[in-house]
Amino acid sequence: MNIYETDYTLWKQQQIEALAHKDWDAIDIKHLIEDLEMGDPRKALRSNLIILIAHLIKLYVQKDAPDWMTNSWYNSIDEHRARIRNDIQDGILKRYFPEAVKIAYPQARKLAILEGKRADGRKIKKRLESEYPDQLPDGWLEKLLDDEWYPNTVIGFEKN
Repeated sequence: MNIYETDYTLWKQQQIEALAHKDWDAIDIKHLIEDLEMGDPRKALRSNLIILIAHLIKLYVQKDAPDWMTNSWYNSIDEHRARIRNDIQDGILKRYFPEAVKIAYPQARKLAILEGKRADGRKIKKRLESEYPDQLPDGWLEKLLDDEWYPNTVIGFEKN
């Protein structure tokens, strides 16, 4: 069994070193091509951040949303936090995380606004676009991946 299949991180580091030292015999061409074809992992990170942040924004803004609505947001938040934590185990993505949040936030805000516009006005108050924060609220970057934190909720053990 190839190290690519048993320890991807070690395999990747070995490939980086082999390329840096022009050690052509140590390069695992088959798996390197396969890895390159998978695409940019930063896109997956940003995609997961968009969904995570959009649901957090909705919890923050739509404080009167019924439980049947917010429960699906909580589930999505939990799922995307787990995906992101898994993605950023790689040192490069961990360093990229703050920049990815900055890039994802405007798209997440737009998504939250669009979903909010589709809310049933009889069950939940329709919010103005101006109620959705223009930028990531203070302190959120540090809390985004905290399983104990949700804005404006008792579940999050914190009231904003």
